[in-house]
Amino acid sequence: MNDTAFNLPVPFRHDPASDKGDVSDFSGMSSRFRGNLKSVISAISIYIDQYSIDQFNARHIPIIVTSMLVHFLIAPFAAAFFLMGGTLLNPFGMETPETIKSADSPADFDILIRNGRLVDGTGNPWHPSDIGITGNRIAAMGRLTDATAHRVIDATGLIVAPGFIDPHTHAAHGLATEELSHARPMLSQGITTILANPDGGGPVDMEAQRADLLKHGLGVNVGQLIPHGAIRREVMGSEKRHATAEELAEMKTLVRQGMEHGAFGLSTGIFYVPGSFAPTGEYIELNRIVAEYGGVHQSHIRDESNYNVGVVAAVDEIIEITRESGVTGIITHIKALGPAVWGASGEINRNIARARSEGLPVFTDQYPYSASATSMMAALVPDWAREGGDDAFRLRLADAADRNRILHGITENLKRRGGADRLQYRRFETDPSVEGRILADVAAERHLTPEQLILSQIELGNAGLVSFNMHDDDLRAFMVPAWNMTSSDGGYVRFGSGVPHPRNYGSFPRKIRKYVFEEELMSLEDAVRSMTSLTAGVFGLPDRGLLRPGMMADIVVFDPQTITDRATYHEPHQYPEGMVWVIVNGHIAIENGDFTDDLHGQVITRPRFR
Repeated sequence: MNDTAFNLPVPFRHDPASDKGDVSDFSGMSSRFRGNLKSVISAISIYIDQYSIDQFNARHIPIIVTSMLVHFLIAPFAAAFFLMGGTLLNPFGMETPETIKSADSPADFDILIRNGRLVDGTGNPWHPSDIGITGNRIAAMGRLTDATAHRVIDATGLIVAPGFIDPHTHAAHGLATEELSHARPMLSQGITTILANPDGGGPVDMEAQRADLLKHGLGVNVGQLIPHGAIRREVMGSEKRHATAEELAEMKTLVRQGMEHGAFGLSTGIFYVPGSFAPTGEYIELNRIVAEYGGVHQSHIRDESNYNVGVVAAVDEIIEITRESGVTGIITHIKALGPAVWGASGEINRNIARARSEGLPVFTDQYPYSASATSMMAALVPDWAREGGDDAFRLRLADAADRNRILHGITENLKRRGGADRLQYRRFETDPSVEGRILADVAAERHLTPEQLILSQIELGNAGLVSFNMHDDDLRAFMVPAWNMTSSDGGYVRFGSGVPHPRNYGSFPRKIRKYVFEEELMSLEDAVRSMTSLTAGVFGLPDRGLLRPGMMADIVVFDPQTITDRATYHEPHQYPEGMVWVIVNGHIAIENGDFTDDLHGQVITRPRFR
């Protein structure tokens, strides 16, 4: 560790050309050296003035002897230490990699951020510091007063923080297209790195996905998760049964292959088909493979409400998988969904705290909204009706007894979510006229019951819904614990397409504006930690999530006075405000609030695969 990392002065640099043999000539010496040398000379002069020979008498002898010991024995060693710019961490003032300047270099750094309030990602209080960037890494920090750079950013009055990391987003498909590779909705929130393929969904082949993501360039960094649902479907379709020994072995092989190709862990959608058909033991066995690589298990749990086992038991299932497999467990987009389970946050938090006290690495992530978003099929149609896929589902709809049973299941699921007046269409390609409207209103307008409307629409296609189903007290209770990461669970569609959940555009700025500055639920430093170093530590990103020399230069500079989300449930396609500068891998992605559309993101892998 060097002194620049602790905001200490830059050491004295000796210039041999300035040696003239005259101790009173301070040319070529640093201002610090000149000041310290003058102080020593001044002290000697005072000694001579105070104890000149004409003032001498016997009572001065002890004082003179003591003074001589101090001035002529101790002072030379102190002078040798401090005059050379010494510090406790760098006792001889030696040059370090962060402070050396090449004689033929026109500037110290590529980018220099001055005068910012540094929120470094640790959760510690902010402090003033400059940051020098060379290439794609942070080269120096501290008071870099005399440093030069090709580009200087004045961050006076602004917050400087590590680039935000989103552990749960559905953006990978969009990022792989030329039209959306710029990642503007993420960058405008300060997000510089995402983890892809959540909820058990995504491609099985990590290398093929990596190639697709890199084809058109990337605006942000992308890490990959192995999707359990896709693996199970590839091996055994959507059958509601336990895997055979051979099928389980095949799934293990695919998980190992994904980890060997650099994935950060396994994502599971235990609530969704076909993941809901898998027993706990299957998840334990697959996660034992993940644990061998130090990976994570990120899970959309079996039940966030009271659909089947209940939300408390579903969280306990992740704790059990963590205990038995040795993997790091993450309850993703944690919530208590629906009036029947409002207030469950207290018991869930206590169970997580108890598990962590046993030494189990259990974490959560959360988006800062009281509404969720999913598909009509997943939210409202019972999973038994979806066994076997779309064709099997349509056959059941054609059977009168099965159709009535499905209608009954939809009625129960509407109750779980608080009723049809709490559901808003976000996307329905078959009938875009309903997008942004409340389901109960559309049903009444068409003289149908909500259940009849839902079935008629599902026969045409699968609509996307926003579901207003959470209580604010639970939202706040889940947000506060130190084990909770910030996420978006956002989708990524063309700007202006449909009426998506506002979390696509606003999650990270919303948490800062609403829950830090307005409600004062947490400090800015704790909020930033939940967006940066906590996530980097959980997923194993050793060179991101903190502001330190040697770390990757993923940096955000935002205005604490103006940062806010603008996206709403009815007008979601609005970028947030307040991000002034965003730097990805040492390159500027947002400059004075404007997108540069430079694509310098990377597909990142676990360290052992670099």
